[in-house]
Amino acid sequence: MPPTPEALRRAGGDRVETPEDLAAHLAAGYPRTRSAGARVGRATVEADLAAVERDGYVLLPELLSPGECAEIRQAVTPLLDRTGRNAFEGHRTQRVYSLLNKTRCCDRLVDHPRVLALLDRLFEPGYLLSQLQVININPGEHAQLLHTDDAFYRSPRPRPPLGAATVWAVDPFTHDNGATVLLPGSHRWGDDRRPGGRDPRVTAVMPPGSCLFFVGTLWHGGGANRSGGDRLSLTAQYCQPWLRPQEAFTLSVTRDTARAVSEDIRRMIGYSVHPPFIGMVDGMHPRRLLEARPSASRPAGG
Repeated sequence: MPPTPEALRRAGGDRVETPEDLAAHLAAGYPRTRSAGARVGRATVEADLAAVERDGYVLLPELLSPGECAEIRQAVTPLLDRTGRNAFEGHRTQRVYSLLNKTRCCDRLVDHPRVLALLDRLFEPGYLLSQLQVININPGEHAQLLHTDDAFYRSPRPRPPLGAATVWAVDPFTHDNGATVLLPGSHRWGDDRRPGGRDPRVTAVMPPGSCLFFVGTLWHGGGANRSGGDRLSLTAQYCQPWLRPQEAFTLSVTRDTARAVSEDIRRMIGYSVHPPFIGMVDGMHPRRLLEARPSASRPAGG
């Protein structure tokens, strides 16, 4: 149990004399732990980060085993019950949202140490999960509109990324089945530049279990599926801790689910405070919501 307000006062924890004191006060009872990314070797992280800074993306091959891919496929396939509502989502593309509340099988993608190690260096502490979804591109799907993932944050470019994304291959990604198309270096473009026919493009061909990591300022899009089979993948997106995520996880995820996920995921879905008090609930740290035992069906914010 965290210390009570009275215990904090006795320990002098209510003393706020500087902005730094204020930043630390609300989270005093729930100190931030190091992410799983701390387990990744320094040389590996530096090489991954150098590729991201140079190209806007990095391919992390075969982080999941064939058995793990098979387990994920088995868990998410029954959830594939509808296609996209517009050309951007894809009329022949199946998507599953609110995945955290439907299966624990995909958690390992959200908090994979290799991914968190990059996020630890790109963003401020307390960065958030913005969305997690399944994407299954069926045969005959057209190429997706090229876009950037953090364009809805209206901040002029060029600028540092405000978000980042991962795309995990459950099926092989090939030139013909809808592998993600990337424009290397486009993360440095200004607002006045759009993709043109002469801009170099790379298709993210990768084996199952691999992860494509890219920053939110990189121009990219799903490829056309000209093959005879589906292309199953998952995407997890992240953002700075002071931005609004795409999915309201404190509404879509039950408190019992929030208790079941890892500490890293719990923090990333909103059970954390960005100093001094962004994310608080009724003036208190949101982790207090998990100290009661609501029913499994009760929304996290209900």
